[in-house]
Amino acid sequence: MLEFYTQGFKGHAVKYSPFFDSRIAVASAANFGLVGNGRLYILGLTPEGIIAEKWFDTQDALYDLSWSESHENQCVVACGDGSVKLFDISLNEFPVQSWQEHKREVFAVHWNLVAKDTFCSSSWDGTIKIWSPQRSDSLLTLPTHSCTYSASFSPHSPSILSSVSSDSQLRIFDLRTPASVSNHLTTSISLQASPQGLAIPPSEALTHDWNKYRPSLVAAAGVDQLIRAFDIRSPAQGPVTVLSGHGYAIRKVAWSPHLSDVLLSASYDMTCRVWTDGSTLGIADNQGSGQQGRELGRMDRHTEFAIGVDWCLFGAEGWCASVGWDERLLVWDVRAMMGQ
Repeated sequence: MLEFYTQGFKGHAVKYSPFFDSRIAVASAANFGLVGNGRLYILGLTPEGIIAEKWFDTQDALYDLSWSESHENQCVVACGDGSVKLFDISLNEFPVQSWQEHKREVFAVHWNLVAKDTFCSSSWDGTIKIWSPQRSDSLLTLPTHSCTYSASFSPHSPSILSSVSSDSQLRIFDLRTPASVSNHLTTSISLQASPQGLAIPPSEALTHDWNKYRPSLVAAAGVDQLIRAFDIRSPAQGPVTVLSGHGYAIRKVAWSPHLSDVLLSASYDMTCRVWTDGSTLGIADNQGSGQQGRELGRMDRHTEFAIGVDWCLFGAEGWCASVGWDERLLVWDVRAMMGQ
């Protein structure tokens, strides 16, 4: 396990570069992101350990980041002052572009993995915005009318994107549909939906991710400590898998880029856990309402809230990175944590 200390800054998000297996970016904030500066770290994995190749300071907290899919040296960050900034790491000090349209904190940014020429952002102001690096203003605004903690493009389509928000809804937007009164919204799924008709109180949804191999499968999680996987083709079905085990809210989920049934999670209970959704096992749960997923292992080396986690796209399947409020980035092999 490799470690890097982000002294004075609490980690909020970590992303491996899609171009280099040895480059990692971390979005961080002073004072837990409540007040003060932010810092974008660009880190290199070397035989001598993890080194800081460069960092950029911002006037407000950084909550998320996403690498450009078309430019190896560029990444976009989500800022606490409502701005979205694009940095070129081959330059020094200042962003190459900054957009200020959101009215409140921007909590998520995500690059279009298929078209590669746009990215989206979501904010506490109840909107998702789509941007082009070549434009000085947003291309489109999608209202959610709820504090939106996470938004991302589908890895299977350039026109489909999704979000989860404080009203416990997973929303799917299709930009190919007429805007009309629905603003491209095609599906809205309650995370508390139950095929048994049980009344489950709503709780804030904080994170979600698209499965990289099954285009209709989305995992979502949040305050109620459960990870639910939904098939968006059957929104009324309820979750096809429910994974339980975390002791506090879940801040990040990420499907494996290598295995269709494996995902990672990071939680306020200070652990990162690896799960299988049970799809490769072919076993239904006791109620017959879905697959029987289970925890495969956990990493508990963080000493404060675990906030972000990401998989390495390259090399042996299983390497990942995590950040937390203990001011540490940890790079570790999921396979070494199996059964723990």
